Amino acid sequence: MEETLGRRIANLRRAAAMTQDELAEKVGISAQAVSKWENDQTCPDITLLPSLAKIFGVTVDELLSGKQAAETHVQVLPENQRKDIRDMMLRMKVDTGDGDKVRISVPMALVQVAVETGMAMPQVSGNAALQNIDFAQILAMVEKGVMGNLMEVEVSDGTTVHIYVE
Repeated sequence: MEETLGRRIANLRRAAAMTQDELAEKVGISAQAVSKWENDQTCPDITLLPSLAKIFGVTVDELLSGKQAAETHVQVLPENQRKDIRDMMLRMKVDTGDGDKVRISVPMALVQVAVETGMAMPQVSGNAALQNIDFAQILAMVEKGVMGNLMEVEVSDGTTVHIYVE
């Protein structure tokens, strides 16, 4: 059975050890409204979604979809839960202050070969914002089970760089 928004809210509320009354008070509505959400009779007003997400420690996307965003959380997976490196991707996202957008997806298996052989990756080294990335360090982290958002930097000119593994 698919998890509905109402069930997700109920599960997140219980996980936070919160009653319907407590949640209602935090968002400024009635406990009956929370009950209606949880029973899938109604949905929260769209303006309440950011507050609900903050209360539960998730993103609005996670609240609505139930899927954890790979780039928003860092987790260290136990060895028995790790994916094979051949099934993983290194994703880099650069948004410059000028409005340019660069998106790069590199299979982790290619990163592994590049590190082991000393091979340059021109799609990365040709971008000024990505030139100083230590791929050996990223590979070492991934091999130890680190997944998710590895780095997020915003520099003074408005450029932001995000590096994550999924």
